[in-house]
Amino acid sequence: MLLWTMAGAAQQTVTDDKAKKVTNGFSFTEGPFWHSEGYLLFSDIPANTIYKWIPGSMESQIFLKPSGHSNGIAMDSSGRLILVQHDGKVSAVNTDKKMVLLADSYRGKRFNSPNDLTIASDGRIYFTDPPFGVSDSDKELMFSGVYLLREGEEPEMLFDGFQTPNGIVLNESESKIFVNDSQSGDIMVFEIADDGTFEEPELFASVGASAESGSADGMVMDREGRLYSTGPAGIHVFNSSGEQIEKIDLPVRATNMAWGGNGNKTLFITTPSAIYKLPMKAEGINK
Repeated sequence: MLLWTMAGAAQQTVTDDKAKKVTNGFSFTEGPFWHSEGYLLFSDIPANTIYKWIPGSMESQIFLKPSGHSNGIAMDSSGRLILVQHDGKVSAVNTDKKMVLLADSYRGKRFNSPNDLTIASDGRIYFTDPPFGVSDSDKELMFSGVYLLREGEEPEMLFDGFQTPNGIVLNESESKIFVNDSQSGDIMVFEIADDGTFEEPELFASVGASAESGSADGMVMDREGRLYSTGPAGIHVFNSSGEQIEKIDLPVRATNMAWGGNGNKTLFITTPSAIYKLPMKAEGINK
């Protein structure tokens, strides 16, 4: 891995290290989540499985199967895992691994394939619903929405202006939310109103699009307010003003990432067949 700093930007980098493969042999990995007990969970979508990787091991073990073809994984304040699933559902997994359905439709029509999520401190779940995991003949919603889900209530569709909404992340203060679109490569930012809904979006940045070398997919933020998005040929890093300040080159296409490890200073990166870790100078936030 090489680290490339944008011309004209400050020469401070977020990492001086190289990404290291920690486990491999998967069909298509996504949705990494670092558990506070010291291990990594991630989805293998085609395998319908969530795997668990413990640091120091090259092997991963099955954590949950079937997973509903889960993609994104997060945890709510009660310690439950929240899954967005390409089977068209959003579910909670209790500590006994029993799965509980939270939502599977909007106004009586099946979700397309819930893809990624971010959870506010009060339990609000925001998630994207692109058409990646549903055939045209099975599609019931003719748009790809970004939703707000409050447990026990009907989901609210907050925005339907994306072609393929994908990565989604709250900033640390939960005053803004970022959503990217895989097709265009654009990253939009929304101010969050007092009731949890969105204000009108603004273009924050763009990573462009490339079917071969990667697209806008998973996103994370660090404590300095920098936003990281997968994109063509690596991970694109933006400052709080939306200026691209770095690009982290990777040996393979990245699909998503999550902070973890000691001090939240390791970036765990999913790729189609393997998981990588990258030591960072920055401290990440998990939302």
